[in-house]
Amino acid sequence: MMPTYPVAEIFTSINGEGVLAGQLAVFVRFTGCNLRCSFCDTMWANEPNAPHQDMTAEQIVRAVLDTGMHNVTLTGGEPLLQSHMYELLSLFAEHPQLHIEIETNGSMDLSPYRTIPQVTFTMDCKLSCSGMQDRMLEGNFSLLRSCDTVKFVAGTRDDLEQAWAITRKHHLLDRCHVYLSPVFGAIEPTEIVDFMKEHRWNGATMQLQLHKFIWDPNARGV
Repeated sequence: MMPTYPVAEIFTSINGEGVLAGQLAVFVRFTGCNLRCSFCDTMWANEPNAPHQDMTAEQIVRAVLDTGMHNVTLTGGEPLLQSHMYELLSLFAEHPQLHIEIETNGSMDLSPYRTIPQVTFTMDCKLSCSGMQDRMLEGNFSLLRSCDTVKFVAGTRDDLEQAWAITRKHHLLDRCHVYLSPVFGAIEPTEIVDFMKEHRWNGATMQLQLHKFIWDPNARGV
């Protein structure tokens, strides 16, 4: 029997954040997550028994190809919880026109997937406001490449201080892209900009989640 993947939804939209923000993409959302962040906006998909469709790798890839989109974002939940993710990524790699972005929460080992062509990581680094900062897998920082991204979601000035310290400790600006985003409604974006100016944080990017301004912040499938 072929393995299946619990897919909560597949939809097309624009990337709301990251290096490809504003570009069209097809999103594949898997159910299940090993973290419980205080500000999570997809809690509905985090339980393994969340509403989903069991799909084979071939069905997922065909659904993606049928959209005509070249940017593919695998998200969740936590997509790297899927035990057969390597097989799915290998199948995607047979289609060189696709760019595969994995949105991952920073607690899962990235090393098994680094050799697959076309795959980039947008890795969260959880800060104090998430309640999950102790779950980060520190070894992942050394695996990041220039095509990858670390995303800090900050809700307080203390979070910004943590992000600044982690960026320096792991020389992230020499390794990958660094993005800062506010917890929606918890901190003013101006405070993040002021912090960046104060610390002369050259090379980092402050970014708002576009989809939360274009659509209702709680809307699904956008």
